[in-house]
Amino acid sequence: MASPGGTFSVIGPDVTIRGDIEASVDLHVDGKVIGNIECASLVQGESSRVEGEIKAESARLSGEVQGTIEVRNLVVLKTAQIDGDVSYDTLTIEQGASVDGRFAPLRAKATQAAKPAADKSDEDGQRGLSLAG
Repeated sequence: MASPGGTFSVIGPDVTIRGDIEASVDLHVDGKVIGNIECASLVQGESSRVEGEIKAESARLSGEVQGTIEVRNLVVLKTAQIDGDVSYDTLTIEQGASVDGRFAPLRAKATQAAKPAADKSDEDGQRGLSLAG
């Protein structure tokens, strides 16, 4: 999804954005975002805070997130504090990270949306979950 030139955008530590962000490029957030973020790839700095939904192909989170996360390839670093549900294809969590929410593979989320809650059987498939030390 990122442009061929490797373009990225940065939200500095002294910046607060109130509103949704949509970016077709990679995004680095060191400031505060009060709104939803949708981008190709997200890197979140340790001192940053996101209050809203995050949707991306990949993300490295190390700050605070209050909201749902829907990311194909997710890395949660030890300084991260997440309060919300997390949907992923592959997931790595460093020891020390704080997550208050539910984890579910993206495929399971799509399956739940497609059929009623009466049948919650889990088909055994390829899921990636790793704990980093």
